[in-house]
Amino acid sequence: MKILAIDTSCDETSVAVTDSRRVLSNAIYSQILIHKKWGGVVPSLAKRAHEERIDLVINESLRKVNLDPVSNSFPPVLATTARRRDPFLFATQINKFDFIAVTQGPGLAVALEVGINKAKELAEKYNKKLISVNHLEGHIYSPFVQNSRGNPNREFNFPYLALIISGGHTEFVIFKDHLKYEVIGRTLDDAAGEALDKAAKLLGLGYPGGEVIEKLAGEAGNSDFHKFPRPMLKSDDLNFSFSGLKTSFYYFLKKNNLVIPLKRGIQLNGSPIRSGMTKESKYNLRQLASSFQEAVFDTIIKKTEKAIKQTGIDRLVVGGGVIANLYLRKLFRNLVKKHNGEVLFPPYKYLAGDNAAMIGVVASYKAEKGMFIKKVDDLDRIPRMQF
Repeated sequence: MKILAIDTSCDETSVAVTDSRRVLSNAIYSQILIHKKWGGVVPSLAKRAHEERIDLVINESLRKVNLDPVSNSFPPVLATTARRRDPFLFATQINKFDFIAVTQGPGLAVALEVGINKAKELAEKYNKKLISVNHLEGHIYSPFVQNSRGNPNREFNFPYLALIISGGHTEFVIFKDHLKYEVIGRTLDDAAGEALDKAAKLLGLGYPGGEVIEKLAGEAGNSDFHKFPRPMLKSDDLNFSFSGLKTSFYYFLKKNNLVIPLKRGIQLNGSPIRSGMTKESKYNLRQLASSFQEAVFDTIIKKTEKAIKQTGIDRLVVGGGVIANLYLRKLFRNLVKKHNGEVLFPPYKYLAGDNAAMIGVVASYKAEKGMFIKKVDDLDRIPRMQF
C-alpha cells in the first residue's frame, strides 16, 4: 500500500512516500540555520518555516518517486515542475496513494498544526483515508524501516525492549507486538538530547549541540576526566532525570570560572571553539565535553542493563536523534554482547532524527488494522501525546 506521510513535529518539515516498510522517497527541510542564532527552537519561527516550505517538500518527495508506471505505480515527474509550490499539480500522483498519514504528537503544538492541517486538506480534496501516528511510535519502528530495495531485511522477533533517546524524550517501552506498547520508564524532567544541547550551550558551542559534543569528546578519547553525577542509578525504577546533572555541570563551570559570555564560534580543524582560547583551554573544553557526554551515556547504559535484568528481554531497538552518536552505539553493542542479546539501530542516518518515513511505516500497520480517522475534521494536535 502506498502512503504519503507528513511530519512537522518540531523543526524539520518532512514528507515521505512509503510502501509497507519500504521508503520510496523522503524529503526533509531542516530549520537548524533559522534557530541556531537563538540557541534553540523558536515556536513562531518554526511555524512560519513549516507553512512556507511544506508544499515545496511535498513536491520534492513526489519528484523523487521515479518508478515504472507499467507496474501500477508512480510515473516520473519533471524536476522543473516539482520546484513549483502548488502540490495539487500532482493530482495524478496523489490519487495513486492509498492513504495519507500525519504525526499527531507529541511535539511543538504550532508545528504539529501545520502538518495536520495540510494532511486534512489533502485527504478531503482527494478523498483519501487519514491515519494519525504517534511520533514516538515512529522512533520505535525506525530500526525496521527499509530503503526502496527492501534493505535491510530485518524480521520482527517480539518482544523488544525499546529505548527512545531524543531531544524531547528518553524512555523505555516494551514493544510487545505490532502497535502494542508498555511504557516502563521515562525521564522525569530533561531528556538526554536536551541535556547535551544545554551543556553545549554552556560551553559556547552553539545549537544543536549533540554532534559538536560527540566530536570534541572523540578528540578527548571519550574519557571521563571529571566525575559528574549519574542520576537515579540507585533507584529501583527505570526512570531517568538529567536536570540535576545539568545543574551540577553549570556549578562546576561557575566554580572554576569557566562560565563566560558566549561568543561567536570559529572553525579550527573542523572543531567549533571559542575565539581567543589558548591551546590548553581548548583541550579542557574537550575534556569537559567528553566528561559530560560520559555521564549521560553511562547513565543510559546502566539503566538499560537494569531494564534487561528486570524484564528478561535482551533484544533491544533504539531510536531517536541521540542514537546517531557512534560512540553510544558502541556502548550499546558492548552491553548486549555481555548479555548475549542483540540491538537494532536505525539503518540510515536520517532515520535517527525526525522524519516522515518512519511515520509512513507505522501508518501501514495501522492501515492493516483499519485504524483510520473517522472524521477528518476531528483530528487535532496532541503536543504531549503518550502511548
